[in-house]
Amino acid sequence: MNLWEETLREQLARLEREGRLRSLVPVSRAVDPVLERDGRSLINLSSNNYLGLANHPELMEAAQKGARRGAGATASRLIVGHDEETERLEQEIAAFKETEAALVFGSGYTANMGVLSALLQRGDAVFSDKWNHASIIDGIRLSRATLFRYRHQDMDHLEAQLRQAEKKGIRRKLIVTDTVFSMDGDVACLHDLVALKERYDAALMVDEAHGGGVFGPYGEGVTHHMGLAGKVDLHMGTFSKAFGVVGAYVAGSRTWISYLVNTCRPFIYTTALPPVVIEMIRTSLRLVREAGDRRTALHRKATRFRNRLKALGFNVGPSETQIVPLIVGDVHATVKLSQSLMESGVLAVPIRPPTVPEGTARLRFSLMATHTDEHLETVIDAIERAARTEGVTIHD
Repeated sequence: MNLWEETLREQLARLEREGRLRSLVPVSRAVDPVLERDGRSLINLSSNNYLGLANHPELMEAAQKGARRGAGATASRLIVGHDEETERLEQEIAAFKETEAALVFGSGYTANMGVLSALLQRGDAVFSDKWNHASIIDGIRLSRATLFRYRHQDMDHLEAQLRQAEKKGIRRKLIVTDTVFSMDGDVACLHDLVALKERYDAALMVDEAHGGGVFGPYGEGVTHHMGLAGKVDLHMGTFSKAFGVVGAYVAGSRTWISYLVNTCRPFIYTTALPPVVIEMIRTSLRLVREAGDRRTALHRKATRFRNRLKALGFNVGPSETQIVPLIVGDVHATVKLSQSLMESGVLAVPIRPPTVPEGTARLRFSLMATHTDEHLETVIDAIERAARTEGVTIHD
């Protein structure tokens, strides 16, 4: 056994001892509220298919239509040019977000990493909520800008850091935040962030990955829901969650988007999205705009689910969205609870450090508009029974 094989095996064994070893599991019907895994039917509380659009018949028809223009894009957009439908899509995204321009990416991770590493430079300051997504953190690391990581939702801490940056003479300052935090399901203090941005002459970038499609009159996102869209300099969002497809976008002024076209390395050096995906995203954008009933159903179900867990004494953290955590604390107890739920026909994946801070391991429930009330009642009964049977002590 060579050195690489030996050390990799040791590290995997350590992860297993710590209850953190992950593995890939094949499933079928993952787009449905009930999926098939290891030959069993499980109520799916681990999907980001919030509006239940991922298996919409119109998306399947759109894929067939797009495939008639070719299977692949053949090159990056700055080399061969792009599908005309891509240009139409970006115009539609800009109209949807009420910005001058928009740019499509292959994934949310690529968009955040590429945009932040392109915009920020050595000598700039970036202010990032401690619980922002990993793609934001990685983009900042690549940028070489000075990082100020403020305590989660702590505006006093953020303002102190903004003052600190001013004292250092840093001129270009960027605040970046998720609008819906993916591990706790809480919503960013956007009114306060906008006020601080204006007070300290900073720019504001938001990640609407979990807010897009779900919030806003037509699913535009949390910034529209709060009436703050015009106060944000750069909007980022994904098409892989509520939109039910794949890909991501950034939207802002023509200047910002043109700068990214010329400097964002993951955009410049990546083959463009294929016509099939572009056609599906265009269709999903229309479906999301028309999905008012699904948004209403999702919010109603999430509120009821969260309140039922609270009434049973479980710690659901600061959740106020379709993402509802059940914070257990201990990693092994969390895994045990997840396994017990699976035995009862419920899929709720354990979320463990380093994805969440030490001591806050949890089950994360992601609700879908297409869950029935009976599904959710079954899940609540199973949670109560599993916690009691396994002797799991709920962290509060």
